[in-house]
Amino acid sequence: MIPRYSRPEMVAIWSPETKFRIWFEIEAHACDAMADLGVIPRENAEAVWKAKDVEFDVARIDEIEAVTKHDVIAFLTHLAEHVGSDAARFVHQGMTSSDVLDTCLNVQLTRAANLLITDMEALLEALKRRAHEHKDTVRIGRSHGIHAEPTTMGLTFARFYAEMDRNLTRLKTARTEIATGAISGAVGTFANIDPRVEEHVCAQLGLSPEPISTQVIPRDRHAAFFATLGVIASSIENIAIEIRHMQRTEVLEAEEFFSKGQKGSSAMPHKRNPVLSENLTGLARLVRMAVIPAMENVALWHERDISHSSVERMIGPDATVTLDFALARLTGLVDKLVIYPDNMLANMNKFRGLVMSQRVLLALTQAGVSREDSYTLVQRNAMKVWEKGADFKTELLADPDVTGALSPAEIEEKFDLGYHTKHVDTIFARVFGPK
Repeated sequence: MIPRYSRPEMVAIWSPETKFRIWFEIEAHACDAMADLGVIPRENAEAVWKAKDVEFDVARIDEIEAVTKHDVIAFLTHLAEHVGSDAARFVHQGMTSSDVLDTCLNVQLTRAANLLITDMEALLEALKRRAHEHKDTVRIGRSHGIHAEPTTMGLTFARFYAEMDRNLTRLKTARTEIATGAISGAVGTFANIDPRVEEHVCAQLGLSPEPISTQVIPRDRHAAFFATLGVIASSIENIAIEIRHMQRTEVLEAEEFFSKGQKGSSAMPHKRNPVLSENLTGLARLVRMAVIPAMENVALWHERDISHSSVERMIGPDATVTLDFALARLTGLVDKLVIYPDNMLANMNKFRGLVMSQRVLLALTQAGVSREDSYTLVQRNAMKVWEKGADFKTELLADPDVTGALSPAEIEEKFDLGYHTKHVDTIFARVFGPK
């Protein structure tokens, strides 16, 4: 990923230096286990560990790979340059390249998941704080982009909180599922290496042994992992779209924090654009871009082919780095989002009581009017608001068919705003738990 959309800690997980360090640990732990089993001399295993403080020369490994055309062999050759060919002769004993590559990839994905979980916990905290801050800030709810009925800004934040909380559960499940390793040999039969070596290596790296591998760890695990990242990205876009709508000039119920010295347009000095939300919409597309290739990686030929390899070298870092950046950006956006309660109230009242139509409809049916006739009575008065700018309540009070079923006091009561917010505390208790 380009630096513009990257954060150092996540980028470091995918650096060549980190990758080669993990490769070394896999090989060194395997040597330890084989020495414990008496398969190789203890002094050879100890000699390998002498390279634990070595900074592997990425350029040198690349130079060797240019000749060998094989990345793992290039690394093993470079390792032998540090520990000596005699000491290194038992390194990689009974192993195949995928034992190193797949186990390393899953270590990296697990570490990436840990960072993403921390990111999501920070986002959840921001959403929770803003939800409680605006629990009773009334705004109009919209369906199809059209005014529906009153809700609150707190419920909007709470809805996003609940969605992201589900995503956190999904991510933790995906982390557990991806945290497996395999040191099982050429076709996964352990023919040339003891299964206890795999158990030891996995234990040292914080992984679980893959129950059954071939030459590779099954890619359905990876497909589920990247699908989870895709769902989280979609939820990020869901929040971003809401903010983008609220910041539209003719709506202006909220807007991104506009810092001192910030410029909105090179041509129009008055502009304050929702650039962060728009950026998040774009970043979400990039994360989701990894999902289909990850799913297509599940179907491999026999015990292994390498059609998945080039895909994972790209989507592993790209998807996790991008999502890490997006979650952090969204957290800051939510934390500083400027809310305009007065504008929310003004927007809700723009069509002069129209949003209370369902209450009047239900009251008419309860008063003995058929649902079809009730709908007709309410709609014909509502259309006067749409088409002539009339006041909905005034029109209802002037309609003899309506007042024949409902008294003026009963009509007046149907415009009580508090009716729509009476269960906010109940919903909050469901989302956040009891006070």
